[in-house]
Amino acid sequence: MFNKKMVTDLQVDGKKVLVRVDFNVPLKDGKVADDSRITAALPTIQYLLDHGAAVILASHLGRPKGTVNPQFSLEPVAKYLDKFIKGRVRFASDCIGPAAEEAAAKLKPGQVLVLENTRFHPEEEKNDPEMAKGLAKLADLYVNDAFGTAHRAHASTAGVANYLPSAAGFLLEKEIKYLGNAISDPARPFVAILGGAKISDKIGVIENLLKTADKILIGGGMANTFLAAQGYEMADSLFEKEAIETATALLAKSADKLLLPVDMVLGNSFDAEAEMKTTALGDVPAGWRILDIGPQSVEAFAAEISKAGTVVWNGPMGVFEFPRFAKGTFAIAQAVADSHAISIIGGGDSVAAINQSGLGDRITHISTGGGASLEMLEGLELPGVAILQEK
Repeated sequence: MFNKKMVTDLQVDGKKVLVRVDFNVPLKDGKVADDSRITAALPTIQYLLDHGAAVILASHLGRPKGTVNPQFSLEPVAKYLDKFIKGRVRFASDCIGPAAEEAAAKLKPGQVLVLENTRFHPEEEKNDPEMAKGLAKLADLYVNDAFGTAHRAHASTAGVANYLPSAAGFLLEKEIKYLGNAISDPARPFVAILGGAKISDKIGVIENLLKTADKILIGGGMANTFLAAQGYEMADSLFEKEAIETATALLAKSADKLLLPVDMVLGNSFDAEAEMKTTALGDVPAGWRILDIGPQSVEAFAAEISKAGTVVWNGPMGVFEFPRFAKGTFAIAQAVADSHAISIIGGGDSVAAINQSGLGDRITHISTGGGASLEMLEGLELPGVAILQEK
């Protein structure tokens, strides 16, 4: 149950509304390379414009580490946003202080202003109250629509809500509802698919999912650590020696729920052109490494997915950046798309795999936040959501 005030609960006519969006998008040659996070924010922006608000957008981009770095400027994003908004999108050369205040003061209802990167200030990531007050000075109301950073207690994601009436945007609400329902009241069977490099990043997620999921399918480097815990020799495969004890404990208490690969695709180097071979599960020969799940694993995983009522997927099954070692990840993407389940995908690599396979329109919900979706799956409260006013 989402009990926070929504943007629709605010009286926005004639008001200046500061919206925290997640415009942390990839840039290539100074231009936006993927606009999915921008288009995801449009419903909230357009609602505010249609209801007479002046809209001020705040976001971070990349990791400038508290210094001004033109490489991480949001100006190209502001220019790109222009094509979706009637009337010119304005840009302020700072997010607080005189430049931001002057630009915000001039803004009229129906207009949009994009502020410069919030992380150009070291105070942002420290959730500094003075920076939060500086942001609050620009507007009458605050709306958080940046699910991708809602797990961070920063000045623009949490602190500012201490100084302005606040609410959630449409994207934030949608993300919380889908992921919240997946954990609290999933259509069953509930199947979670976890991949990616490290088990240590997802121990809390696995432990929380063991309480609610019917099956957890494990692939990627994570699976190698579980296989090492079962006594298999991993040779040059990526796995975490320091997490073997944890993997052993998880297997002991949940072996019936955890499904691991039953065959493997090996490469003789970490390279797109590596020599490859598919073998049954066993010791990895010296000089080789696991780079993908094999066809029998795909079949076993797909069988579970086909029976599911809810599927949550976070993390690829192998090194899908190398086309020859991407078959497992793409086959799982196909299985999720083909299923009749409510399907939720989070995490950059899983989302990239779905988009590359052209199956995005067959997924119920593609999350815009990898870290935030993981923390929700872990059952943690997100600071950027917790701070918002309740209905």
